[in-house]
Order: sequence, then structure tokens, then C-alpha cells
Amino acid sequence: MAENGARVALLARMGRAKAEMPPGMQFTHVGFAVYSEIQTADGRKLTGYAIHNLYQRDKQPQKSELIQDYPVDFFSGVAQLEAAILIPSVELQDRLIKLIASPDYKSLHDPRYSLIANPYTEGRQNYTEFTLDVINAAIYQTNNVKKLKQIAKEFFVAQSVEVNPFKVLLGSIFVPEISTVDQPGKPVTATFERIAEYVLKYDANSKVLKVLPSDL
Repeated sequence: MAENGARVALLARMGRAKAEMPPGMQFTHVGFAVYSEIQTADGRKLTGYAIHNLYQRDKQPQKSELIQDYPVDFFSGVAQLEAAILIPSVELQDRLIKLIASPDYKSLHDPRYSLIANPYTEGRQNYTEFTLDVINAAIYQTNNVKKLKQIAKEFFVAQSVEVNPFKVLLGSIFVPEISTVDQPGKPVTATFERIAEYVLKYDANSKVLKVLPSDL
């Protein structure tokens, strides 16, 4: 990322093997990588990427919180060491940096977590919906959630959740991190792939990179 001059980028990882993922979904988690001054445990100050992202709580999987960690944490326990990087345009990077450093960033977080949260509605949120909300808040210069949902409905194409409806229903009953209360019809969700398509379409000079194990 640094060699591409990215001060902020979206970083996606593969937490599960490709064979275990539903159609249209390859990456299981995404966060904002922000080039920052980092203080080490021994007090030294270095420059590098801090990852700003949303995680489920371990003991309350139906709840989430905003966490800042580092690449070594972000990629710990991945099924396959493959990543995708979305580098926005310089202008959008400027806006994202300002937003992430402001109180508006936290105001976009809804701690009610669902693995298949609908990006068009309020009530539940996952890491990709939060990411989309932050991107749109930066583009349109607003933290009004209702307005952000209207923007998403008009311009963003969500990914259909290609899972047997009965399994989704069972999941919503027995698995606390799956909810359908925000899904008025067939379940849809945001994915890194759909977010990348969206940004590439509407943000000129943005680009997507893939990092394979052979590149490391």
C-alpha cells in the first residue's frame, strides 16, 4: 500500500477457505488501513498502517465494537494469506482520514450486529455495512444515517445472500449473530467485492489490488 502512496485504503482478508464461502463472497472481513504514527510498547514512534475496523464481541456475538489494531492482528488466523486492497482517489482519501479522526466516525456505528446485515436499512450492522456507511459519509459529507441509507438504495448494488431460506431462518433463531429483522425481503448484504465495484464506478482514480501468497 505504501508503495502506491496510499494514506488510507480498504484492506480485506480471507478468514475462511473459498470453498466455504457463499457465491459472490470471497473476503470475510474488511477494515480501513490508515498510515499513522504508531507508538511501540517500548515507547518508540514508528510510521505504519493502523487498521480501523468493526469486530464482534467474543462473548456477545450479536454485538460489535470499533477496534484499532495492526496488520499482524488483522491477518492472524486467516484461512488463506490472500488480501485485497482498495485504494481510493487522493480526494476521497483526504475525506476518509478526516472522518476517521472525527467523532462522526463513531456516530456511524450501530453495535447491533448481524452477519448478513442489510446495507439499505437500519437496525443491524456488520463490518461491510459500516465500511459502506463511512465511505458514503465521506463522499457526501454527512453522518445522517437515514440519508446514507437512501444513498445506498439509489447507488449501491448489494449482494444477495445465496443460502437456503430455511437455513437463514434457522440461523436467525439459533445463531445470535444472524438476524433477519432488517431484511424486509430476500436477504442482501454488502461485501468487499460489491463495495469495490461501487467505489471504482463513482470514485475516479481509485484502484483495487490483490496480494497473493506468492507476492509475499
